[in-house]
Amino acid sequence: MKLQQLRYALEVYRHNLNVSEAAEALFTSQPGISKQIRLLEEELGIQIFIRSGKRVVSVSQPGKAVLEISERILRDVQNIKNIGSEFTDHDSGSLAVAATHTQARYILPAVVAAFVKRYPKVNLTVKQGSPSAVAQMVGNNEADLAIITESVEIHPELRKLPCGEWGHAVIVPHDHPLLECRNPLKIEDLATFPLIMHEFGFHPQSNISRAFQKARLPLPEKMLSADDTDVLKTYVKLGLGVGIIEKIAYDPTIDADLQLVDAGHLFDASPIWVAVRADTYLRGYAYDFINMFAPKLTRETIDRMLYAPIEEDFSI
Repeated sequence: MKLQQLRYALEVYRHNLNVSEAAEALFTSQPGISKQIRLLEEELGIQIFIRSGKRVVSVSQPGKAVLEISERILRDVQNIKNIGSEFTDHDSGSLAVAATHTQARYILPAVVAAFVKRYPKVNLTVKQGSPSAVAQMVGNNEADLAIITESVEIHPELRKLPCGEWGHAVIVPHDHPLLECRNPLKIEDLATFPLIMHEFGFHPQSNISRAFQKARLPLPEKMLSADDTDVLKTYVKLGLGVGIIEKIAYDPTIDADLQLVDAGHLFDASPIWVAVRADTYLRGYAYDFINMFAPKLTRETIDRMLYAPIEEDFSI
């Protein structure tokens, strides 16, 4: 049994059982991956993957157990490497951060700039996705940490480090009829217009949906949704609907042709967390990145949260 074989099997699973995509991700050949997985199955005496002809169609029951253990083994191997690197080359390595577009575009630039200046030898990657997608990236070891800005389902192996919260705002063109409504804005006012917001805002459990439910009002027509806040703003500028965004995503200079209306009183604030795997050895520069993003999260605080019982609730 070789670590390479375990890595190949995991990569096929992570690419939805597509051997070609796994081979491309690993910079190797499809026949090579298939051969190594077959050798592993022969050694174990089981089928990890169920096949139909040459296609992999599903994972067998024992295969699921093998993949789960393989993931732990490879993660522990990486942790061992990280421990060695921490003492021999503490200021170089790699760090992958997953974040939503809003965080990557409006919050992280200053943090990234400071981090790169302090750690010029660290290869920093910022990956973008929806709140659930960025959590998935950390759960699948595609990212070292994620910045979560919605109450999404978190993998049980992840710990959430609270960083604060952000409020909502409404954006409309300067001549929009919504601006004629009473101040402060009421939920009933929004109910008369089509809404443009992030896809997760339309989910029944989102803060926005819950606000309409509480007011016994149906969520307005879903005109458009966009994961990219800048795209969302473009649709609003075209007069296609009322935009609901994170207040931090409004720039008075760049968005001068849009009017901001505070909606913090209409919708509950959304928490911000840094999500990391509890079983991952964090390099020193990873602690520093988290601290730059959330100064209250010191190394001691992070360790206390990571290694405490998972049901414990923390507040800073």
